[in-house]
Amino acid sequence: MTFMDLEDPRYAYMFGFLQADGHLHAGPGRKGRLSVEISHRDSDILHAFQVLCPYPSTIRERTRTTNFAENCRSATWTLYAAEARARLNEAGLPYGKKSRTITPPRVPFSRRDYLRGLIDADGAIGFTHQELPFVSLVTASTAVATYLCRYTKLHLGLHKLTSRNSRDQVYNVMYMREAGASLAEHLYYPGCLALRRKRSAAAEVAAWERPSHMSPPRRRRTWAPWEDQALLAAPTLDEAAEQLGRSKKSCQVRRWRLRHP
Repeated sequence: MTFMDLEDPRYAYMFGFLQADGHLHAGPGRKGRLSVEISHRDSDILHAFQVLCPYPSTIRERTRTTNFAENCRSATWTLYAAEARARLNEAGLPYGKKSRTITPPRVPFSRRDYLRGLIDADGAIGFTHQELPFVSLVTASTAVATYLCRYTKLHLGLHKLTSRNSRDQVYNVMYMREAGASLAEHLYYPGCLALRRKRSAAAEVAAWERPSHMSPPRRRRTWAPWEDQALLAAPTLDEAAEQLGRSKKSCQVRRWRLRHP
């Protein structure tokens, strides 16, 4: 077993999780550490990481007061080995602040396992207040948000565009209804390494079927070459929408894609 062989699904998942929730701290000389602090309820995943790591490491627990709770219980996995930190850094885990700079690995890797690690750490999976299933990922990284959208389009036929929200300047990539169910089933396959609570939620999301009282999903209307030409030639989006029989929003998104291939 080679540490951080990202073609191994377990390490690909672990790396995605560490990119989202881990922190590489540099110290003088060869000193430094990797640390991951998460809720105590998910501490089993840290023990799994400890087993996968052939270098000495520690897991410690603490209880403290936060903005969200008076008695917040957490677990922290800490790894000091310079060789291990160098391997993680080479694969694409930066030292210091990293939320905007992380990118998919620069070496061959197990893609869906990597994405599951990101979603377990920085995403959500479950049902909305309207009982609609969803899978989402919140990230400040343009590279990661773009990669998820490209992956789901290529492997699942799910078309998704995303942009930073105006409030937090992060991407919130969300797949709902059939798209959410399809992605949950694809990422959380039997026997995969994952947070237990999210694996359980994924099974419920994957089993969702559209109720009879809900309108059927709209068929995606593709753009013909002549429509692209008319869209680019139209002086305004309102005129393009009227000419093509499409919504102004649809025309706006399509024009942006044509101008930013």
